[in-house]
Amino acid sequence: MKPVSELSVEIVEGIGKVPRPAWNAMLAPDDSPFLDWDWLAAMEESRSASRDTGWAPYHLIVRNGREGRDGRDRPDRAGALVGACPLYLKTHSMGEFVFDHGWADAAERAGIRYYPKLLAGVPFTPHTGRRFITAPGADRGLLIGLLARALIALCTDNQISSIHVNFCEADEAAALGKLGFVERLGYQYHWRNRDFQNFNDYLNNLKSKRRSAVRHERAALADQGVAIRVYTGDEIPDSLFAQMFDLYRSTIDKLYWGRQYLTKRFFDLMRERFKRHICLVCAFHGEELIAGTFNLQKAGVLYGRYWGCFRDLKYLHFNVCYYAAIEHCIDNGLGRFEPGAGGEYKWLRGFDPALTRSSHFITHPGLRKAIANSVARERRDVEAWIAAGREHSQLKAPPPSDAEQA
Repeated sequence: MKPVSELSVEIVEGIGKVPRPAWNAMLAPDDSPFLDWDWLAAMEESRSASRDTGWAPYHLIVRNGREGRDGRDRPDRAGALVGACPLYLKTHSMGEFVFDHGWADAAERAGIRYYPKLLAGVPFTPHTGRRFITAPGADRGLLIGLLARALIALCTDNQISSIHVNFCEADEAAALGKLGFVERLGYQYHWRNRDFQNFNDYLNNLKSKRRSAVRHERAALADQGVAIRVYTGDEIPDSLFAQMFDLYRSTIDKLYWGRQYLTKRFFDLMRERFKRHICLVCAFHGEELIAGTFNLQKAGVLYGRYWGCFRDLKYLHFNVCYYAAIEHCIDNGLGRFEPGAGGEYKWLRGFDPALTRSSHFITHPGLRKAIANSVARERRDVEAWIAAGREHSQLKAPPPSDAEQA
């Protein structure tokens, strides 16, 4: 790795200006599919994440020197990409899943302009992963520091209120904390595969009351004549993608606070370019599709995302979103299932609380102090619930700690 003085940080307006092979070459085998160039490009090309929707893409990239920018050089060659940060200029706080609406309200009451702000993360996707992408063999610590200081400079030089690094990794949060970022803790509910051989193994690992409830809910759906099928990769029928968009819209339309983030074109691009990481769980009554979830999978992890139904049947949601997905994980040797944000009903079904982190740099000193105090109080509550959630897990054996999971 070259010294910092020989590294250049650039802003690119749109992922399309970064060569696909160069971006993907920086990804680690266990990085989530949400960091893949094709996923980010689909967000932008479909106009789901764009200036018009309040997600103007201004990604940061780091190069060795300034020559040879064809995207085909090795990381140690001049001009090669060695680091990046997916970055968006936001004019609102929707679609982030680390909620700062209270901070924005407090800023407004104090006469401080909160928007626009900068967000380092993945649009509409509450998953923990690297927010500072570093090429294999590169000095990760050096590049995280370089990118973080570039973010701070963007804020201060352009009079932007804040930079928010959402769902970041622990090493990133630690490095950012040394530069004045405030760390905020949160939690989700994750399911972990304990070397289950089949679905009955999972059931037998639940406490008696919950085991009986799951069996009842599974049987009740079958009694209604509903069958669930799982499709992955190239086996997914092309016709299902348009239907998955309709299912996604069905959920938005039913919710008072629902907001459509994704366009139909996004689902078309998923069909054309991204089947390799897609898993659809679909419920049929006869041959009629009545519900489904759009999920992704990679490196032994299933990521649950978009759910919808055309009929409201009892226990349909739990069976499609959780039980069928768990069974898919067991049958295919997937080690973890992250169904997304919220929902303590997941805890009742063997999903235990998992820690999430975000880091926030607030330029106004008074607002920064108030937010830091609020986050400190919030942190105690989060840590207490994670401990309680694990202690009172619905699984027979206590779930592993974060250290044991790592």
